Amino acid sequence: MTVQNRQIEVLRYDPERDETPRFETFTVPCKEEWVVLDALTYIKDELDPSLTFRWSCHMAVCGSCGMQVDNKPTLSCKAFVRDYGEKIRVEPLANFPIERDLVISQDDFMEKLQRGRPWIIPEQKREVEDGPYVQTPMQLDDIKEHTMCINCLLCYAACPVYALERDFVGPAALTLMYRYNADSRDAGWDERREVFAGHGGVWECSFVGACSDVCPKHVEPATAIQKGKMDSAVDYFTRFLMPGGGK
Repeated sequence: MTVQNRQIEVLRYDPERDETPRFETFTVPCKEEWVVLDALTYIKDELDPSLTFRWSCHMAVCGSCGMQVDNKPTLSCKAFVRDYGEKIRVEPLANFPIERDLVISQDDFMEKLQRGRPWIIPEQKREVEDGPYVQTPMQLDDIKEHTMCINCLLCYAACPVYALERDFVGPAALTLMYRYNADSRDAGWDERREVFAGHGGVWECSFVGACSDVCPKHVEPATAIQKGKMDSAVDYFTRFLMPGGGK
């Protein structure tokens, strides 16, 4: 089994002791099959138990281990050490306040996500005995790629608009709003319109596409947002020409 020492340079910040974040470098004997998350776990278990970071599944499903690895937003459980150089820099996701070490505050995202009402809002409520809301395979195909978001927030760390405009709702929340707006079982456009298409919504997106580039699940948030712009434009002109006739 191949083992190679790597220098893992980790951003450290304890708000109770540090005025500003600082970097600390650890020498880690990394195995060939290790990912960056394994290296961080070794540091916590063997070198410094105070190192703080989030993770859960180690399978690229939960989305909780997102970090900047050599300046790129990445799931650390998918970032194989062998694909990097002898020194690897690990930082918390960009564009978020740091709570401690590699842990960010997700409060802003969670508030915006909630405002977007990311759940099915049916036109008519069904009782349990009436059975489930159904859709055809073709209707599911229309939205399926946009349903795969794991809320890892890599897209927010990569988004230049979110970095500059704190009112921007952001790629993941807008994608989930589009996903439900486009769902054949949903009738919640009116309840999402102000957040989705108003100030801070889809029209703030400059279509750089960095969000889609870093998405580990190929959700294509950039595409969803552009589709949302088209839907929003159609809705606007429909309501302008035929009041009461929007989506």
